[in-house]
Amino acid sequence: MNALTLQTIVAEELGTARIGVVGKTSDRSRLRQTSWSKRLPGFGARHYASGRKVFIVQAAMQGRTRTVTIGNAKILSEAQAIDVARRVLLRAQVGQNPAEKRKARRKVPLYTDFLDTYWHKVSPSWKPSTQHTHGLYRQNYLQSAFAGMFLDEIEDSHVQEWFNRASETGGPGAANRSCEILRAIMNKAEEWGIKPEGSNPCASIRMNKRRKCERFLSDQEFERLGKALDKHRKSRPVHCAALYLLMLTGCRKSEITGLAWSEVKGRRLLLTDSKTGPRTVWLGDAAWTIVQCLPRQKGKPEVFRNPKTGRPVGITCLWRDVREDAGLQDVRLHDLRHSFASHAAARSETLPMIGKLLGHRHVTTTARYAHLDDGPVIEAGQRIGDLIEEMMGGTCSLKHNTMCDSTAVPYD
Repeated sequence: MNALTLQTIVAEELGTARIGVVGKTSDRSRLRQTSWSKRLPGFGARHYASGRKVFIVQAAMQGRTRTVTIGNAKILSEAQAIDVARRVLLRAQVGQNPAEKRKARRKVPLYTDFLDTYWHKVSPSWKPSTQHTHGLYRQNYLQSAFAGMFLDEIEDSHVQEWFNRASETGGPGAANRSCEILRAIMNKAEEWGIKPEGSNPCASIRMNKRRKCERFLSDQEFERLGKALDKHRKSRPVHCAALYLLMLTGCRKSEITGLAWSEVKGRRLLLTDSKTGPRTVWLGDAAWTIVQCLPRQKGKPEVFRNPKTGRPVGITCLWRDVREDAGLQDVRLHDLRHSFASHAAARSETLPMIGKLLGHRHVTTTARYAHLDDGPVIEAGQRIGDLIEEMMGGTCSLKHNTMCDSTAVPYD
């Protein structure tokens, strides 16, 4: 601590006392006398030859005696000056130093600087696809979100305003994803000791409601899709094979179009880089037959290669043509994965088993995909109803003595 520190404390206490002006106390006159108060050691009044009088306070700080001016006696009464001096001396005794707060504040980086630091340290562990998508969110929504603000200045209200703007400009989904990245950034700031624990301003943000994807293919729609796909088998055999394998395994598009021969091990696909990490995909008879019929070329690691370009196949164009021929324009390519899970659930496969087939880490993720159509639900309800009726006995059937019976007695 130094005289500047003590002067800062005096200024703060004067502000607390609601005394806005303390006057100018600089005087070049060397003729001055100081009288110290008997009521409060450390408080005194300094008299100059010009007749000016100022109140001062003196305190020991870090082994040295520091003296600073409180204010001009024409502006401050002695009682006011003593009250300020008493609080200044108390704060000096307990070692308070306003400069420490300023130093700590200077250690907190600007939001934009910390964003760069976070990206530099964390992004190398992301997959290339994650780096690409997160980079777009950073460029469009995060980079200029809190420009000019220090990290500890960002409060819940600032994040809410930014989230509302992102929802309007980019849509609810983009705002949700951007907020998830921002929450991870703030969590790292706490983990690295830059922000105190529990100070994440994203914690109070309510995410936009997500649109539930209930679309999946019925048995009849799969039949129409198969007929439409057969029309393109001669002109685009490799592309059709990739789409067939996608439907038969429930894999993600990138897991099939990026499949390498080194990942084909018998009747298994040992995927080394799926969305959730390495996983195994078991092939049924139909899927295994498709893989066996594909030609291998020396020095070409891709299973599905475009014979014209020599590059991995892209099935987006084929899917657009096939779904149009089948009259399924509202079906997305990823809905084939939903359909795989839905038909597995309709045939009484358990959620853990379906999750293992799809490569999910959590059963809750699988539950979002495993939708049932009305047919299996009605059949299940019928089976359960028949079972209960049988247990109650034929003479005590639920069909008797109900409101549907014209002779029924509601109450005895």
